[in-house]
Amino acid sequence: MEPTHSALIVPVPEAEPVVAGLRARLDRSASWGVPAHITVIFPFLPPEQLSPPVLAAIRLIAAGVPGFYLSLDRVGWFGDSVLWLSPSPAEPFRELTNRLAVRFPRARPYGGQFTEVVPHLTVGQDSPGLAQVAAQVETRLPIHARVTSLHLITGRPEPGDGWQTLTDFPLG
Repeated sequence: MEPTHSALIVPVPEAEPVVAGLRARLDRSASWGVPAHITVIFPFLPPEQLSPPVLAAIRLIAAGVPGFYLSLDRVGWFGDSVLWLSPSPAEPFRELTNRLAVRFPRARPYGGQFTEVVPHLTVGQDSPGLAQVAAQVETRLPIHARVTSLHLITGRPEPGDGWQTLTDFPLG
């Protein structure tokens, strides 16, 4: 089946040893085949609109943000139903999101659902026992990573779909 969605993400493979098993049970995007990541923009453009000029514009925006080190150093919550890890610094993610949203105004972060974009790595959502999971994860923090690129992924928001990286864009 053809992909129906695209997203711009920063994969965080260094987080997988801590969160992979938890995400497999508690985060629906893991069931879609999406790795541990921090979302920059989802949904992005429909896959059929990912033309060479669009890719060139993303590449230019990514090159304008220097690579950086991050630390996932605390747990956070959206209400009491979404458990996530907070990246420090968060500003480079906000900068990427803002630059991309200005260049691609139809690709509003989270479909325009939220007034503020909070960079985060989702561990789990809408599941009983998340408070215990949070306590478990906190004992394994911080997680350190080097961020060198932005990834464009495509797929369908369905279990077992296996989202694929279309391309990656080096940071400056």
